[in-house]
Amino acid sequence: MESLIGQWEGETVITRYDRPANAWIFIAVYSTLLGPAAGGTRMKPYPDPRTALQDAMLLAKGMAYKYAIPGMPWGGGKAVIAVPDAFDPALRAGLLRRYGKLVHQLGGLFYTGPDMGTCSLDMNVIAETGAPYVFACTPEAGGCGSSGPFTALGVFTAIQACCKHVFGEASVQGRKVLVQGAGSVGGPLITSLLAAGAEVIFSDVDRDVIRHYRDERGVPFVEKDEIYQVECDIFSPCAGGGILNRNTIPALRCKAIAGGANNQLQAAGDGERLRVRDILYAPDFVVNVGGAMAVLGLETLKWSRDRAEEEVATTIGRALQRVFALAEKKDVSTEVAAEVIAGERLQAP
Repeated sequence: MESLIGQWEGETVITRYDRPANAWIFIAVYSTLLGPAAGGTRMKPYPDPRTALQDAMLLAKGMAYKYAIPGMPWGGGKAVIAVPDAFDPALRAGLLRRYGKLVHQLGGLFYTGPDMGTCSLDMNVIAETGAPYVFACTPEAGGCGSSGPFTALGVFTAIQACCKHVFGEASVQGRKVLVQGAGSVGGPLITSLLAAGAEVIFSDVDRDVIRHYRDERGVPFVEKDEIYQVECDIFSPCAGGGILNRNTIPALRCKAIAGGANNQLQAAGDGERLRVRDILYAPDFVVNVGGAMAVLGLETLKWSRDRAEEEVATTIGRALQRVFALAEKKDVSTEVAAEVIAGERLQAP
């Protein structure tokens, strides 16, 4: 882990081993040039601490780019709590309170909210010791609740932008959209797509989620091993990262990709692989900023929910237009174009 930290281009990493829960805590702060670092808290098992640390670093960089593209006054950070495979739920609250104390000790260097493996109820617990540096607690606890619907709105906007760029009109009516992952982001996205007249198919691994969308709502289901071969207009990854790589990209049968998952590209060259295949890629750190943007606006700028929705849709739509235009002008992948835009804003004055 020491060599990994030494090679990282980010600003700092806070490492803590929580002995009572046998869990590792990593808070990676990539940049504070534009403001204090903000990012979600991810909580799940990892193969080893090094893998968890690496995930925190990659996610922190993504958060920095995510805020830089629209010019938000926040830096990029991310927290990862690596719990054991057989983690005892009875230890969860104590671990979160100790983690909250660590966040509070940082004195505003890092602000956090929910991410994979955590929710607004967890933020309530973390805020007991971590306030005022914790966002998206439940409304009963003074927060704005889940950011998932706002992230989903951003993904929906990105899908419209892709449709406009590829097919000449933003409407999703009649378009076939494959949603990978029907959780807190993919679920609301499916609802919005259906309401707009899209032909939706989905994939998930949670049997309850599958039962709800396939059996109760009649949405066609695709097994996880078959998603890359499904012919569709738009592929929307809303689950784990690293799913676009040298093995899956050749199998894709879509015209464009726009989803809410973080770090969708597994390697640096994967954006170019998509470009060579003439598949339009909406970079994930541009697309999935909606949740963070809305939560920060609601809780620090006192936006109304209508204002938050308007800001998310307008900002992501404009950002993608700029990314697509720059990619065509420079004859580079959209990933490279987005990184150029973010990098310019992260340059020290």
